[in-house]
Order: sequence, then structure tokens, then C-alpha cells
Amino acid sequence: MTDNIQILKRLYNDYTKKYVKKIILAVFFTILLAVSTSSVAYLLDPAIKQLFIEQKKNLILVIPGLIILAFVVKGASLYLAKVIMIGVSVDVTRDIQIDAFNSLLNADTKLIESKHSGKFITNLTNDIGMITNLVSTVILNFFKDSLTLIGLLSVMFYQNWKLSLFAIIMIPIASLAAKTLGKRIGKVTMQQMKHAGILNSYFMEILKNHKIAKIFQKENFEKKRALGFIENAKETSRKITVVFVRASPIMEILTGVMIALLIYISAILISKNELEVSNFFSFLAAMMLAYQPVRSLATLNIAIQQGLVGAKNVLPIIDYIPEVRDIENFKELKIDNGEITFDEINFSYVKKDSIILKSLNLKIPGKKMTALVGHSGAGKSTILNLIPRFYDPESGNIKIDNQSIYESSIYSLRKNISLVSQDTTLFDDTIFNNIAYANKDASLNEVKEAAKYSFASEFIEKLPNKYDTLIGENGIRLSGGEKQRLSIARAILKKSPIILLDEATSSLDSDTESKIQKAINFLTKGRTTIVIAHRLSTILNSDVIYVIDQGKVIDHGKHDELINTSATYKNFYQKQLKRS
Repeated sequence: MTDNIQILKRLYNDYTKKYVKKIILAVFFTILLAVSTSSVAYLLDPAIKQLFIEQKKNLILVIPGLIILAFVVKGASLYLAKVIMIGVSVDVTRDIQIDAFNSLLNADTKLIESKHSGKFITNLTNDIGMITNLVSTVILNFFKDSLTLIGLLSVMFYQNWKLSLFAIIMIPIASLAAKTLGKRIGKVTMQQMKHAGILNSYFMEILKNHKIAKIFQKENFEKKRALGFIENAKETSRKITVVFVRASPIMEILTGVMIALLIYISAILISKNELEVSNFFSFLAAMMLAYQPVRSLATLNIAIQQGLVGAKNVLPIIDYIPEVRDIENFKELKIDNGEITFDEINFSYVKKDSIILKSLNLKIPGKKMTALVGHSGAGKSTILNLIPRFYDPESGNIKIDNQSIYESSIYSLRKNISLVSQDTTLFDDTIFNNIAYANKDASLNEVKEAAKYSFASEFIEKLPNKYDTLIGENGIRLSGGEKQRLSIARAILKKSPIILLDEATSSLDSDTESKIQKAINFLTKGRTTIVIAHRLSTILNSDVIYVIDQGKVIDHGKHDELINTSATYKNFYQKQLKRS
């Protein structure tokens, strides 16, 4: 309970407080709504007594006119209150999504890789939707229904206090039923969010890997898997719906019992001349109109429980503090030569798990090419990932031009690094915007120049829309070589002094590889370059080659030296000769 109160306070202070003026205006219209609704019930008393019983003709237009006016005010007030709170709702949704997205964007790589992206999408959509429903809809309904109920109860007490005392006995009973349902809905909602995240993740996987499913003829297998995930999601949705629907018959039964007993008691009071017929109909109208706000308030706890579940999923993301972050008195990294040194680096992706890098020492000469070779899992890509601080090691230090990267700002560090990998990442945007992603202020001529030196202009100029061509999700409309050349063009445009190449020429035909190799030669000329390549033919001219095995450097030197001094390197090279 204490945690829930703290969450509600947090949501108010961070996301609702700034819109309190709009909420107060919405509350003002709910007051008009309550007054107009109550006046409708009240006007039935003079309508029956003075028009039907006493037949006062001078009021034959007045009272119906007042009833019409009451309904007009009621409708307009409800409309304006809802429009205002819808505005608050979309604003709150935007604010929470921005905070959650910004936190994810600044989060450590290991957090992003710890969960499937589909689950994060669920957090940013479904969970936040439940929070905004709590912040906006619940607030509106609370004031609207509470004030309306107070107004109608006032009419009921004015008409007859004995009947009113009996009627309000049913309100705590309805609230007790709603509280029980609310606890149940909270548990089921947590299950629903879990299954929704799994389902979203699965859909994203299949859409991304649909070719794999087809080529391995797994359509029927995937249909069965999808059916299982959908069934689980459906079952939790059904449970939530059932709990919601369960509130209706409970309220119907309570209302039916209440009306029957009220009619019975009213008949007794009328027979004793303690209640007039006009008072009874006005009272009955007020009580019937009170049915909706009582029902709404009774189920309000369900929406609150759902909102709390959403907040418990989203707020930890917003509150996440990255482990990889700037120190207080950081310095701006200034690169002259671009020499990189690894000093006693120890690293594992999961702490206290298997060590990936063990007391690693490396010296990467500035403005030259350094190659890393070794078996898969030896730690080569990890070394590259540590330089731009995608991860931080458990111990040791990395320096660039004798400046610790951990004492330098992350922005100034990454500004000086470009990365080209085999897993080319492009956006569902134009060719121009994909290349210019490296420099948002780049002109068309600068983008064209980068494309020229990456040999990307060869295919771009043949496209109908040239640089305005949309390339689809991750460049789906381009070949592997074309995507790689765009990636290199982007790196060329950035003009950074440090280049990281991770299998940049893998899985390409010889003609495309030759062009990309020329593009890489231009990209890396006069720059500190670290390259990982399984094809040793692409690194034979490297200034230094480090042989990595089980997270350690076991040999280093030029190609000709290593052929004679390193059995491991010689074995690599001979195997490649046999394959070719």
C-alpha cells in the first residue's frame, strides 16, 4: 500500500502537477455537470406536483424548458471536461514516453541487450497507456462521479432522509465488491503485460526472420508457436474482461434489490402520509441517476490497479542510471596521434561469470592499421566495444594519446570514433539521410563526395530518386554490398580519427569486396584503424597484427613475422589458403 501511494505521488509530481490548471478547469465543468444532473432529478418533483397534480398551466413551458436547459448544460459540461482531460492525457503520454525513450537511449548496451526489443515496445505503448488512463481518466471520473453523486444524494436527502439513509447503505457494499475485484485485476494485468511483451517479441522476430522460416519450411511450426502465444495473451485478456464484466451483474443485483426495497418502504411511507408521490418520483430519479456514478466509482479501483502495474514496469526504466557515464570532473578528449593503449583490462559480460578478457595489454599505434585475429569468442569484438565505451571493464584502463577514456566525456570520445561492422545498420529513410546521419549539417555535395569515395554513388545514381530513394527497414531494398557501401560513406562523412572495422568485408562477392576494400582504404588512410577480419587477405598489409586467444594476446607483429614466429597465426593462414 505504501509503495502504491509513493507511485501515485510520483506520477502527480512528475507528470500531472504541471497540468493542474487544466485539471481544475475540467473539475469546474464536472461541478456544472453534477449540478445539472441533480437538477434534472429535482425538477421531477415540481413537474409531477404542479403540472400533473395541481395542473398549473403557467408552468407548462417553464419546467420542461428548465429540464432541457439542465440537459444542455449537462451535455456541454461533460463534453468540455472530457476534451480537456483528453488533452491532459495525450500530454502525459508524450511526457512519459519521452522520459522512458530518453532513458533507454542513454541506457547501457547491456540493458538493451538484456531484454527483447518487443518487451521495451510493450513498456513504451501498453504500459504507458495504462498509466495515462490512471492519471487522466481516473482523475476525471473521480471528480465527475463523486460530485454528481454528492449532488444526487443531496436531492435524495431533500426529498426524504429516511429513504436516503437506506440507499447509502448499498454504497459501501458496492465499494467492497469493487475492492476485491481490483486486487484480482491487478494480478491478472501483470500477467497480461508479461504475455503481451512475449507476443510482441515473437511477432518482431518472425517479421524480421520470415525468410529463415520459409527456407527451413517452418511455417506450420511457427503457426503453432504463434497460436500458443496468442492463446496465452487471449486467456489473460479474457480474465481481465471477465473481472470487469463481473462488476456489472453485481451492481445490477444490488440496484435491483435496492429499488425493490425502496419501493416497499416508499409505499409504507406514502400510506402514512410521510412521503408524497412527487417526492418519491424525484427521489427515485435521483437514485437511478446515481447508479452510473456509483458503478463508475466502484470500478475505479480496477483502473487504478492497472495503472499501478503499468507504472511499476515503466518507472524503473525512467529511473535507470547507466553504469557507463561521465565522471563529475570529466575532460574533453583531444586526439593528436590517436594512439590507443589497453592496460591490464579484465572484462566479462556477466560479472563473476566466465572472463572474456584477462589482463589484456595492447598498444594500437596512431594513424596506422592494427588487425585483430583469433577464433570466434576469443574477445576481438569485445575489444572494439570497449573503445567507444559500449561496455566498461571490471578493471584496467584504456588511454587514447595518454588520456584515460574514463576521465574524458563520452560525447568527446564517441565523436572521434566511427564504426563499420558486418551487421550494417541503416534506417527506414532516404539514402541522403542515412549517409548524413553522421553529420546533420552536411550538404548534398558533401554527402555525394562521401558516396563517391565509398563507391556507393555507382548504384545511387542509377536509382530513379537517387539520394531521395527510400531504402526500407534496415536497407531491405538494397543488396548487402550496397548497404555496406552506405555504411562506409556514413563513416567517411564523419571524418573521425579512429576507425573500428568489424568484419566489414565478410559475406561479399569478390567484385563487391574489391570495391569495398578500396573504400575502406580511403576511409582509413592516415587514421588509427582497428580491423577484425576472418579473411586474412584483407589484413596482410596491417602495420600490427595481434593474435588473440581466450582473452589474451598470444602473439603480435607483421604478417611476415607472424608466419615464422606464431604457430597459431600460421595455422589460420594455411587454412585460408586451402579454402581459397
